[in-house]
Amino acid sequence: MAPHTNPDRVWFITGTSKGLGRALLEEVLASGEKAVATLRRPEDLASLSGKYPPSQFLVLRLDVTNQHEIKEAFSQSKKQFGRLDVVVNNAGYALEGEIETVPEEEARKQMEVAFWGPVHVTKEAIPFLRDINPPGHGGRILNVSSICGYSSNPTLSYYCAAKFALEAFTESFIKEMLPEWNIKGVIIEPGGFRTEWNSSSMMRLPVHPKYDTPESPTVQFRKMTAQTLIGDPAKAAKAIMQIADLSDPPLRIQLGTECLLVVMKKALKTIKDGEKYAELAHSTNADGVDKESVLEMFKEVNS
Repeated sequence: MAPHTNPDRVWFITGTSKGLGRALLEEVLASGEKAVATLRRPEDLASLSGKYPPSQFLVLRLDVTNQHEIKEAFSQSKKQFGRLDVVVNNAGYALEGEIETVPEEEARKQMEVAFWGPVHVTKEAIPFLRDINPPGHGGRILNVSSICGYSSNPTLSYYCAAKFALEAFTESFIKEMLPEWNIKGVIIEPGGFRTEWNSSSMMRLPVHPKYDTPESPTVQFRKMTAQTLIGDPAKAAKAIMQIADLSDPPLRIQLGTECLLVVMKKALKTIKDGEKYAELAHSTNADGVDKESVLEMFKEVNS
C-alpha cells in the first residue's frame, strides 16, 4: 500500500537529526507534506532548510527532557501552521551495559529521554489535537518504541525498561481518548535498522569483569548489536507514512522481519504458558466466583 500524500497534513517529529527521524522527515518533505522538525542542534538540518520554504518546513530546537522547550515547540507550531496532524515521538538513544555496571545516574537519564520525553510531548499533543485542530479532526500520535519494548535483551535493561514503560503509557493514553476526539495512537516497534542506533546513538559501557567470558549472554549480545542490521530507514519512513494513513490502526505495528518474529514468538509463548498454568490462576479466585462468568465479563471489557 502506497502512502496517501496530503499537502495540508502537518507532522511534528522529534529526533530528526539522524536515523529514523531524519529519514521520516525527508520522506514527509519530499512527499509535499509539512513538517515541524525538532532536535537539539537545529544546525544539523542546515542542508534541508534551504530546500524547502517556511510554509512547508519549520525547524525548532527541542531537548525532550526540557518541558519548557516542549511547550514552546507546540506554541511555535501553532503560530506557523495553526494545526498538527501527526505527532511522532522518535527522539532517543540506547544505553548498553550490564545491569550492575550502569550507574543509576545514567539509567535515569535513559528513562528521562526514552520514557518521560515522549510522555511530556504526548501530554502537550493531546490538547493540541483536540482543542486547536478543528472539532473532530483529531490526529495521530505515533510513539516509536522498539523490539526491546516487547521483548527485553541483555545489556539493554534500562533501554528496554524505558520502552516497556512507553508502551504501557501509550496503551493507557489510547484507551483514555473519547471517540469523538478522533485522536488515535500507535506503538511502532522497529527491529534493527541501518542507522546510528548501534554507533553514535548508543552509549556503550565496558563489560563488567564478571561477565567477560565468551559464553556470557551479555558478551554475545554485545557482538550482535555491533553488527550491521537488516532494516532500511528509508523504507521504514514510507511504512510510517502508511501507518499515519490508517483509519483504525492496531495498538502495535512491527517494522522488520526479525522484530515481527520475536514479537509473535513471545506472544505465542505467553498464550502457551497461560494455558499450561490456567488452573493455578483460577485457584486464587474467592469462593463462589464462577470463572466462566468472569471470563465472559472480561471478553466484553477487552473486546
